[in-house]
Amino acid sequence: MKYWLMKSEPSEVSIDDALRIGAAPWFGVRNYQARNFMRDQMQLGDGVLFYHSSCDEPGVVGIAEVASMPYPDATQFDMKSHYYDPKATPENPRWILVDVKAIRKTRILSLAEMRANEALESMVVLQKGSRLSITPVTAAEWKAVLKLLDKK
Repeated sequence: MKYWLMKSEPSEVSIDDALRIGAAPWFGVRNYQARNFMRDQMQLGDGVLFYHSSCDEPGVVGIAEVASMPYPDATQFDMKSHYYDPKATPENPRWILVDVKAIRKTRILSLAEMRANEALESMVVLQKGSRLSITPVTAAEWKAVLKLLDKK
């Protein structure tokens, strides 16, 4: 089993939306490295730290899991979509996604709190210049985050 941190803007898909939907398609990823994580490495049941970005208080807001194998992101074909890609075709899609099933909402674990924890000092999301929307999380980092989330 692998672990991931997946960023979503709450205005696109929030943890509350994901809980209500059941399994949310992780659409709109337009970075090749993040796409490759979904396409080549994610497996059903992998753990996900659901992270809100581009908001007043960014941070981990929930626990989720990968709920599907990768498949083409339909937004790449929709000319009205912000995520439309004119180079993508149904026969040769450029962008894929996985569904993510929210397990539970948590308190907000902020970047500042994560940075203050020595066990997370190597976490990709905390590295200077890291802007990927999907990053791998080690088993040790996963456990450390869960422990922090259990604190009041």
